[in-house]
Amino acid sequence: MTSIEFIKMHGLGNDFVIFDLRAQNMKLSSQVVKEIARRRTGVGCDQLISIEVSKYINKDAKIRIWNADGGEVEACGNAMRCVGYLLLKEGKKTEIVLETPAGDIKVTGNNADRVSVDMGVPRTHWSEIPLAEEYDTLCIDISEGELKNPVGVSMGNPHVVFFVNDVDSIDLDKLGPKIEFHPLFPSRVNVGISEVLGNNQIRLRVWERGVGITNACGTAACAAVVAGVRRKVVLRNTTVNLDGGSLEIEWRSSDNRVIMTGPVSSSFRGSLI
Repeated sequence: MTSIEFIKMHGLGNDFVIFDLRAQNMKLSSQVVKEIARRRTGVGCDQLISIEVSKYINKDAKIRIWNADGGEVEACGNAMRCVGYLLLKEGKKTEIVLETPAGDIKVTGNNADRVSVDMGVPRTHWSEIPLAEEYDTLCIDISEGELKNPVGVSMGNPHVVFFVNDVDSIDLDKLGPKIEFHPLFPSRVNVGISEVLGNNQIRLRVWERGVGITNACGTAACAAVVAGVRRKVVLRNTTVNLDGGSLEIEWRSSDNRVIMTGPVSSSFRGSLI
């Protein structure tokens, strides 16, 4: 029986099982992903990532992303840092371009374990997030418990960001799924609970669509800074402190692109038989 090799990595505790399918064959389905992602009986992960050959000569690889519930999704910032690290190291490069469902992602890295990802231009129009009906995304008229009037942002995937006085007082296990599956969000939504600690510091907790509470979420960190700048409570260069650690987020005024920088870690290599 042929074995399929993988590497387990994480970005601030947001963990991934990564399959390099450029030189090995594996048919991934929703059920297969769910079995691999299970913590007790599988390898265990928040997301499963495949690295594939891109048909475009100016792209280093094509990336596909599945959440632990088996759903294929558009974007994952922390996964792009981990995959980027592998491919930068493999090609002995300082910059690569990844083809993703959310568009091309540029990854750069010079330091051994810190990688920067250009997450592109955030989208804030209600139809781009998307919402089921027209709202001002700077203050969406929904509420669940203590959570009210979030900011909507798409970072290639849908986010809402709630600003609160104390993130640790929020029962995210209870409120997260209610917001994720709210009828206003036809593609469901990632939920960020943000506490402003200063004009360049945010504390963030995340309920990730299809996963649940995660130690870190790169696109959520980007969305939180974009939301904070739009609300005029933080600067364009802000540190986002998550349960798993910190990410540096810059929303550049020059071209409106969001750059995320943070560490990556390799856990182990293995194979499925």
